[in-house]
Amino acid sequence: MAAVPANIDDLAALRQANVPRGVVTAHPIFVDRAQGSRVWTTDGREYLDFVGGIGVLNVGHNHPAVVEAVKRQLDRVTHMAFQVGAYDVYIDLARRLNGLVGQGRDYKSVFLTTGAEAVENAVKIARAYRNAPGIIAFRGGFHGRTLLGMTLTGMSEPYKQNFGPFAGDVHHTIYPDAYRGIDADAAMRELDNLLATTVAPSRVAAVLIEPVQGDGGFLYAGSDFLRKLRALTEKHGILLICDEIQTGFGRTGKLFGFEHSGIQPDLVTVAKSLAGGLPLSGVVGRADVMDAPAPGGLGGTYGGNALACAAALAVLDLFEQGDLLGQSLRLGEQLRAGLDRLAGKYSQIGQLRGIGPMLAMEFVKNGDPFQPDAEIGQRVIDHARELGLLVIKCGFYKNTVRLLAPLTTTAEEAQQALDILDQALARAVQ
Repeated sequence: MAAVPANIDDLAALRQANVPRGVVTAHPIFVDRAQGSRVWTTDGREYLDFVGGIGVLNVGHNHPAVVEAVKRQLDRVTHMAFQVGAYDVYIDLARRLNGLVGQGRDYKSVFLTTGAEAVENAVKIARAYRNAPGIIAFRGGFHGRTLLGMTLTGMSEPYKQNFGPFAGDVHHTIYPDAYRGIDADAAMRELDNLLATTVAPSRVAAVLIEPVQGDGGFLYAGSDFLRKLRALTEKHGILLICDEIQTGFGRTGKLFGFEHSGIQPDLVTVAKSLAGGLPLSGVVGRADVMDAPAPGGLGGTYGGNALACAAALAVLDLFEQGDLLGQSLRLGEQLRAGLDRLAGKYSQIGQLRGIGPMLAMEFVKNGDPFQPDAEIGQRVIDHARELGLLVIKCGFYKNTVRLLAPLTTTAEEAQQALDILDQALARAVQ
């Protein structure tokens, strides 16, 4: 079999011929190697990577500690299937995550492969515990591309297309968005109306929420709303599931996004940066809730793969033994200050938002939040790439540019990225 060519035009042709059009690649590049906050392509170009595998690489590309942990595990066990025979790294990872999420409470964990699997299993666990089918999710939320994941996702395009009919007993309500006049009280009123008119609280197993919406535009629910939501769910005995797949592991300046509000969820879904680039996800939750499914109800052939668990343990070591959360806060402060300066310079930026280094710029026309401008957002992305910075878009209307820089990004690299964004904006608004 002939080797795959390194020429970018030949690679593009091979991609076109062999990969379906439904798989979108944000940038027309082919990555050859990566380290820290930088990637190098097959045509010899170097980029600052402020996408990080879509929030997967909070500890950076190819962190030496993660690489070494995987190498050690390769010499022991690569795959066993936990349902066939248990192994220590799975159990140790569960123990450590239970302590980090539960904070002294009795918690348990199950491991899977993808974020969508984690969400689906959280729903299964909640329904088993409550013996009720209903799930409440939020408009703008993203929870995966499986049937249930698409149903839970609160955006129509591109995720739902003509893929229905979708799963039943899923209900959507509005998410706080101060930029468009939806505060915590307005969002709570809508949720109360939903419970009064559409699905009775006794028929709701759980409410599923991202503390900061990822693909939905980096909207932050806010401490006030999350506390009120937690009070409502406790009042009715409804479980609260926090989807921390993108917000988890330092992305918001704390280990988990829910910590900013001081609430305690019943179930937490984790993935992305959990394993430093290897595919691993999990559900961490109250032991009594996690034990609701009968034996055989949870699992998956690759769920909790030994290599990925070893990588995740190395990631937790980096957080517990180093200063990654401190780095996260400092990075967030630097980026926010720089973006504030850009917002004062370019009126096309309607709003800056996010928390910690999970930050985004939303582009609108004439300063009107109801006139999204996806075209200028895409021009910024394209010009930034030409200048050596990778970023991607998000939001209902794909008019928001988001930053997901590794937490290991240096101050010099962050300033370089801000300078590139300034130049990209200058070109985009011409």
